Amino acid sequence: MKFSRREIYSRVHKMPAIRFVDQRLTSFAGLIIFQPLLSRLQLKKRLRSCFLHLGQGAIFGHHFVMLLLVVHLLLGFRRLRDLEYYRDDPLVQRILGLNRLPDVATISRALNEVDERSVGKGRELSRSLVLERLQKLGLARLTLDFDGTVIPTTRRAQGTAVGFNPKRKGVRSYYPLFCTVAQTGQVLDFHHRPGNVHDSNGAREFILSCIAAVRAAMPSVTLEARLDSAFFSDEIVRELDQAGVRFTISVPFERFAELKRMIEVHRKWKRLDETWSYFESGWKPKVWQRRYRFVFIRQKSRILDRQPVQLDLFVPHEYGYEFKVMVTNKGTRASKVLAFHNGRGSQESVFGELKSQSRMEYVPVRRLYGNQLYMMAAIMAHNLNRELQMATLPPARGTTAKRAPLWKFTELATLRHRLIQRAGRLTHPSGCLTLTLGANEAVRKELLHFLDTLEKAA
Repeated sequence: MKFSRREIYSRVHKMPAIRFVDQRLTSFAGLIIFQPLLSRLQLKKRLRSCFLHLGQGAIFGHHFVMLLLVVHLLLGFRRLRDLEYYRDDPLVQRILGLNRLPDVATISRALNEVDERSVGKGRELSRSLVLERLQKLGLARLTLDFDGTVIPTTRRAQGTAVGFNPKRKGVRSYYPLFCTVAQTGQVLDFHHRPGNVHDSNGAREFILSCIAAVRAAMPSVTLEARLDSAFFSDEIVRELDQAGVRFTISVPFERFAELKRMIEVHRKWKRLDETWSYFESGWKPKVWQRRYRFVFIRQKSRILDRQPVQLDLFVPHEYGYEFKVMVTNKGTRASKVLAFHNGRGSQESVFGELKSQSRMEYVPVRRLYGNQLYMMAAIMAHNLNRELQMATLPPARGTTAKRAPLWKFTELATLRHRLIQRAGRLTHPSGCLTLTLGANEAVRKELLHFLDTLEKAA
């Protein structure tokens, strides 16, 4: 369809007058898609049970503050004081079930009042929400990834310490350990730690607790686990094997000189493709009681040329090898073991999304348990985004060798730009509560798809 120039171009010269009046306008009309989801999960009621032991003396209960933090992070805000920019938004108030939002001082005070028991119950709730989704999926195989990530801060918050941080040296930080589910990209649980501990600190108990929780919810599921070299130990390997978990763990070269010699003297490498080759050994460290399957991998890679770059297209490239070793109790062929272990890199994208889009890297208060509760709110916001899409969209793929997520998830930032951050108006024509949005066809189609599917699933 063709348009004339007059229909396309407009002349803009004069600045409009600006007025600020209360017209029940919302800047987050797309947040409405989370209302049926929160209602179906009964999140407000279940959050309330996490804080009953703290008493109900305050006007705003701790469960309201926790739910507000989750919505705060879904909207894309970071600092607590950013609440001032949407505290009068009618749709946010409606989602929370409030006529007035608490001020920043009330939220800070509530975070400083929470205790270890509150955090423990919150972790149980977050874990149960993920397990309920996994039970609905009915997967025969489930893959758990374990790793830690640094959360730095410039303030001297309780429980922080100066640890290894190549990007921000000398900065105090937390170093929590996470368990994520590869098939859904959700965080199952976390173990909070100061920033100066080793990766394996408290890892054994945390790993076993996560396995026990999944086993209790899904007794017949086949469990898999992937870990990096920081978790390599006789104790963890033995516990995973005895629990019937199929695992792969990276092996640290620096602790075993014998591995270096085995690679240097080995001559017959089996070819996987033009890049990868391998050999296997039933080796064990001297202090271990039994042998396990060790897979030695070498990757053909281009050697970095440190000489000045010359514009000569005929200089040949020099290639060398990079090596790694994995210990596993999986019985599949080496190519599948390698692909499975390399798939654990997807956990880094989960950490990246948690920090950049759910604002998990922010440390809001000085008290330890308040900061843990904020981090839990960030995890819930991330998991709710994944839950929304799993409840309304079919899986995009089956089980792959790398255990990629079954859905091609839309990131939270993209969902904000497309749907959540949409202007709207709440009105009552003929006594019927109505949310009016702009007539954008793409927004209408996607928003109604979410709402209709959630209504049918209820």
